[in-house]
Amino acid sequence: MKPGTPILDIRDLCVSYGKVEVLHQVSLTVAPGAIVTVIGPNGAGKTTLLSAIMGVLPRMRGDVSYLGHVQREIEVERMVAQGMTLVPESRALFGEMSVEDNLLLGAFMRHRLGHRDERDTMDHVFTIFPRLKERRDQMAVTLSGGERQMLAVGRALMAKPRLLLLDEPSLGLAPLIVREILRIVANLKQTGVAVLLVEQNARAALQIADYGYVLETGEVAIEGPSNQLAGDPRVIEAYLGLGGRH
Repeated sequence: MKPGTPILDIRDLCVSYGKVEVLHQVSLTVAPGAIVTVIGPNGAGKTTLLSAIMGVLPRMRGDVSYLGHVQREIEVERMVAQGMTLVPESRALFGEMSVEDNLLLGAFMRHRLGHRDERDTMDHVFTIFPRLKERRDQMAVTLSGGERQMLAVGRALMAKPRLLLLDEPSLGLAPLIVREILRIVANLKQTGVAVLLVEQNARAALQIADYGYVLETGEVAIEGPSNQLAGDPRVIEAYLGLGGRH
């Protein structure tokens, strides 16, 4: 990848469910090591956007460039092998498996490609999430909501991603846990991981992001640096409330 090339560059992406077009000519860019957030109301197409980028959904029209190359056929397995990982809104953990085994599954593709560094990677994940180390032998189903979210992010980091796609990491969590999760996401910048963050908690997302997009009814309605969006009257009125003015 040439210096200055975005790690992810999407141009005029259109995605449909049957005959219903859900995303209409969406364009966005993620620079290497940046945190970019997509905010918007329920039903705006945020989860659909991440699913299309990852290859979970078929792409109808438009270009997705990753690591400087246009992806003609997007398949989940190939995107993971190239360093892209998705933490879905559902977290998709294996409840009857231990924390440690869930983490090891995150390194499966790297192991398959010949890398044998999963134990070192796990030690790194445990430094980020000390609580997971304390619960490494527990079944995932016994964890709290916040701990499950930590495990979902930790499992994604086991793949040593270059780009992490996060879908609603704050969903259903107490405010104190939300702050902890998003603080950890913000700290990922220090490791060089780029993050595309889909989040309904607009205020929290804009606090940690470098750049943001507002998605409404499948289209990018507003975009700009996060501090600029946080002060935009349209964003304040629709997503931040009166508290956003301060």
